[in-house]
Amino acid sequence: QGCVDHPVVLTEAVCNPLYSRQMMSELLFECYQVPKVSYGVDSLYSFYHNRKQNWPCSGLVISSGYQCTHILPVLEGRLDAKNCKRINLGGCQAAVYLQRLLQLKYPGHFAAITLSRMEEILHEHSYIAEDYIEELQKWRSPEYYENNVHKMQLPFSNKLLGSTLTSEEKQERRQQQLRRLQELNARRREEKLQLDQERLDRLLYVQELLEDGHMDQFHKALVELNMDSAEELQSYINKLSLSVEQTKQKILQAEVNIEVDVVDSKPETPDLDPLGSEQSLEDVESINEFEPLFAEEQPEAEKPVAAVQPVFNLAEYHQLFLGTERIRAPEIVFQPSLIGEDQAGIAETMQYVLERYPKEQQAILVQNVFLTGGNTMYPGLKARVQKELLEMRPFQSSFQVHLASSPVLDAWYGARDWAVEYMTREEGWITRKDYEEKGGEYLKEHCASNVYVPIRLPKQAPRTTEALAPSRTLTSSAGNPCEQ
Repeated sequence: QGCVDHPVVLTEAVCNPLYSRQMMSELLFECYQVPKVSYGVDSLYSFYHNRKQNWPCSGLVISSGYQCTHILPVLEGRLDAKNCKRINLGGCQAAVYLQRLLQLKYPGHFAAITLSRMEEILHEHSYIAEDYIEELQKWRSPEYYENNVHKMQLPFSNKLLGSTLTSEEKQERRQQQLRRLQELNARRREEKLQLDQERLDRLLYVQELLEDGHMDQFHKALVELNMDSAEELQSYINKLSLSVEQTKQKILQAEVNIEVDVVDSKPETPDLDPLGSEQSLEDVESINEFEPLFAEEQPEAEKPVAAVQPVFNLAEYHQLFLGTERIRAPEIVFQPSLIGEDQAGIAETMQYVLERYPKEQQAILVQNVFLTGGNTMYPGLKARVQKELLEMRPFQSSFQVHLASSPVLDAWYGARDWAVEYMTREEGWITRKDYEEKGGEYLKEHCASNVYVPIRLPKQAPRTTEALAPSRTLTSSAGNPCEQ
């Protein structure tokens, strides 16, 4: 129908600026034609919903949500807005801190440690330590660590790249490797044959000097070859000739036979001089790289190979171990300095708020310390607040700490209860007539609302005859063009 023909209850922030409320009221009344609207604070709605018969109307509400934490004193059923305090820390900052801790601990899983996954871990595995330093000392014990560490399994794929290939693709890849190794072996034989032939020609030339009787040149050549006698020269000539003949036979056999003859990476004959070191180092490395593959993939009849169990466990590699991170992340609401924030924690802020009241009102407020909000669902939070109150309160004084029955949903339940109870009343409802007369920033207070602070415009001073006289003179002189 283009309109909302029923009343609307909205939640707003504590001490919400008037401009924000004005924009919302304008949207509801002008656009949606709402008959009446009411504004309230979510944590006060939760306080109203959990109020029991024997509960006092006053109390200290600690509301910790996703973005911030509020300390709200309630006196005689109404919010004391002048002494409210806010801490700019909540569940979002705790999740970011946990993400940073685990990313530094497991840099290999940087992409898998997402913010949404950290929020889930924070809600399911974290807790508040009653004594933070003492709890850290417990985690130093190996037995305590093994009994309390939580292991998280990250998603991973157990498929290997090789397992996706078909038998035809594996055979084709094997043939390519064989052909490449065959080419490398053939090139290596040719280079070796050329070097050995050059060396043999040089030794035969030295032997001809001895046969021709050129003893001086012969002895000089022996010194250059690092040899002592003609017998040693003849021995090297025989070995080198045998090596040249063997290499030629291998080359001829490789041209005729399809089978690839694997050449050992070690030289078949010892190097006779530094000329043998001129072989390409890159070729040797490439051959050494492919020789294990070639040895495993012989083109003979395939034999059944026993399955080898992998030493590396992928599942264990993709595990997160949550130790002290379980208490370090939520601890920031009590110690903001852990993440570099120069703010006070819940305990210091609560003590600061209480000290702004006389001792009689302090005793009334601490009788009903109420915890609400999604960030108060950590196990151990209630015990931690009780411990902090025990340290700051006078000796033998009493206090009571209560946790909301459902910290996340009680704000909605409280707004529903208030709407049902006050539906026929005028208290707390802003009608369209009120909006048109008093503006969009107008607020009607109720037990769960903010305090309305109207805009006070400075009054303009009334104009006197003396103040009007100079203006008249100026007007009359301005009308004369000659005087201008």
